[in-house]
Amino acid sequence: MTESSYYLVEKKGEVAWVYLNRPEKKNAMHLPAWQDAPAVYADLDADPDIRVIVVAAKGPSFCAGIDLMGMVGAMPELMEEQKGGVKWRFIPKIKMLQETMSCIEKCRKPVIAAVHGHCIGAGLDMISACDIRLCSADAVFCLKEAAVGFVADVGSLQRVPRIVGEGIARELAFTAKTIDARRAREILLVNEVYADQESLMAAAEAMALEIAANSPLAVQASKDVLNFGAGRTVGEGLDYVASVSANIVPSDDLMEAFTAFAERRAPKFTGK
Repeated sequence: MTESSYYLVEKKGEVAWVYLNRPEKKNAMHLPAWQDAPAVYADLDADPDIRVIVVAAKGPSFCAGIDLMGMVGAMPELMEEQKGGVKWRFIPKIKMLQETMSCIEKCRKPVIAAVHGHCIGAGLDMISACDIRLCSADAVFCLKEAAVGFVADVGSLQRVPRIVGEGIARELAFTAKTIDARRAREILLVNEVYADQESLMAAAEAMALEIAANSPLAVQASKDVLNFGAGRTVGEGLDYVASVSANIVPSDDLMEAFTAFAERRAPKFTGK
């Protein structure tokens, strides 16, 4: 398992819990937070025993955003004279930051975000790359970047519009306003709001177990098809899912579903 000074990974049966674990800084994302994520999710993607991932956080907040002071040393280009060569060197570093979020979306296992407290800037980038978002009543969300003088460049402006629609996404990006859990539910940024963190975590676990009880082959293929379809036409999506379906059927999971139905019992899927 990948060791990280920012992420704490706990495996409970078929569910992996990935905790943002820098509570003394409200889980502000310093360099290890950005560097370690791809390996963390790659390990979980490759683990055949894990079927669902829940992203949560230790401490009073989910994530206070990027740790700007903590990142200055890793990005001296921010402080240099802005000439072409400096900017050219900066592009790969932005790409690295983008991969921190994109690796969540690319992970074949479904990822549920369980958000409490502040979810600001990079925190919103992170949850927008997750498949499902849940929160507690004390959660607040902000696409903060316009208020601090730069454009959100690691995924929010690409993913949030797909979740809440163009008009709401532009409002959030242009105003940099903070919204509460009730408003987040209204605009479908989150699927459900729970009274407190305890009930949030219980609900996230229950949903993860509900997903894990299904065929992992079918669930992961469904995520792949949904990801492919983003930004493409219905026809393109149908062509792709026809290929995916033809490649995974028949399967042991499908035969198990038939057998379990005939025997009037719950199926036991293996992902084969």
